[in-house]
Amino acid sequence: MAKIVRNINGILMAVLFASVFLISAAQAKTQTFTVVWSIYAGWMPWDYAGHSKILDKWAQKYGIKIELKKMDYIPSVEAYVAKKADACVMTNMEALDMPAASGISTSAIIMGDFSNGNDALLTRNNIGIKDLKGKDISLVELSVSHYLLVRALEMNGLKENDVRIVNTSDADIAPAFIANKKQEAVVTWNPLVMEIMQQPGIKNVMNSSSIPGEILDVMAVRTEVLQKHPELGKALAGAWYEVMATMSKRGAEADKAMEIMAQAAGCSLTEYKAQLKTTAMYYKAKDAADFTGGSEIKEKMNYVRNFCFSHGLLGENARSVDEVGIQYPDGSVQGDKKNIQLIFDSRFMVMAAEGKLE
Repeated sequence: MAKIVRNINGILMAVLFASVFLISAAQAKTQTFTVVWSIYAGWMPWDYAGHSKILDKWAQKYGIKIELKKMDYIPSVEAYVAKKADACVMTNMEALDMPAASGISTSAIIMGDFSNGNDALLTRNNIGIKDLKGKDISLVELSVSHYLLVRALEMNGLKENDVRIVNTSDADIAPAFIANKKQEAVVTWNPLVMEIMQQPGIKNVMNSSSIPGEILDVMAVRTEVLQKHPELGKALAGAWYEVMATMSKRGAEADKAMEIMAQAAGCSLTEYKAQLKTTAMYYKAKDAADFTGGSEIKEKMNYVRNFCFSHGLLGENARSVDEVGIQYPDGSVQGDKKNIQLIFDSRFMVMAAEGKLE
């Protein structure tokens, strides 16, 4: 009898060790992806997706892990370019002029919103746009703030060389402008715009509502990663549109979610809601997919790629605006078809719209 018990115990121990080994092997095979985000009204839902465990739920659904990391904006895109992150929230312009121009093919898989007043040119001393000639203007050089300034100047008969640009980091730009009353003009984005506008004598002379659909905010994923792991795109889209559904319900549940987003952004719920008023959010996946697959985006991207080329952002050896190819959901390409580095990929938005991610 003792011998039989020992044999049974041995079998049970063998089964136990085998189970532990299989579980460990399964865990070892779980792919982990890093997604970076930065503070901006249209990107705060990603923080909530992480805080609420919604992102974890969708990652688990597709058998992966997603690590969400907060960074300052430009460093976050630099981390993505350095392949220290698999996905990153960024504007359409940064997607083109940083990773794409560096030869890192990028797929914009979620069209989150377009800036509809969140990016602004602010001045002191009642200065208008036409009064900016010869003035210093603080902004993050070669960012969408730079783009907005150039568009503002062009729309008012001025040129970029009519002003002097003072390159300032996004972390320093608001406190520096507020503290130094000699600075008369600044270009930045929310929540920094609202922070600066609380100061007396500040005037909003131009903002992104004058160029709707030109400053787009997307979730960008390295194309090579997406090709190998489409489950990452599915998990990100599933989590995003679950949060969008909560936000668009309005009422107590939505306010609770947005309160968490506001805290993460360092502002009140009222202030965050005010920022959302100048953010044209695509709450519905179908609306996002329709815009991404339409003709208007091509017109808007033409402005952006011309700016990038004229400022040397398409690579040191770029000889024309067509150096980098941009591909759209219908298969059409702006630029070099042999050098497609930015892809607007609507398939995950379409899947979400059709309920195929549930």
